[in-house]
Amino acid sequence: MLHAREDYNHRIQDSENKIPDDEPVFLIRGQDEVGHLAVRAWAHQHRLNGGSDVVYHLAMKHADLMEHWCKNVKGKKADL
Repeated sequence: MLHAREDYNHRIQDSENKIPDDEPVFLIRGQDEVGHLAVRAWAHQHRLNGGSDVVYHLAMKHADLMEHWCKNVKGKKADL
């Protein structure tokens, strides 16, 4: 799995090797002050492209958790 941040390439692991080594991934943390917005935008695009309502609702629920974390536990500007 290939992260945008080089230091994540060795720390964030896929123990079941489901993600190919050269597949780009993008990790958005709960502390990212715009992370929940990005997940909500993804969920809306998923739905507009015919994606399942189940996945939409799971993503929106996770965005809610991320927003709560950012506002109540730790939030900061993204550092990629």
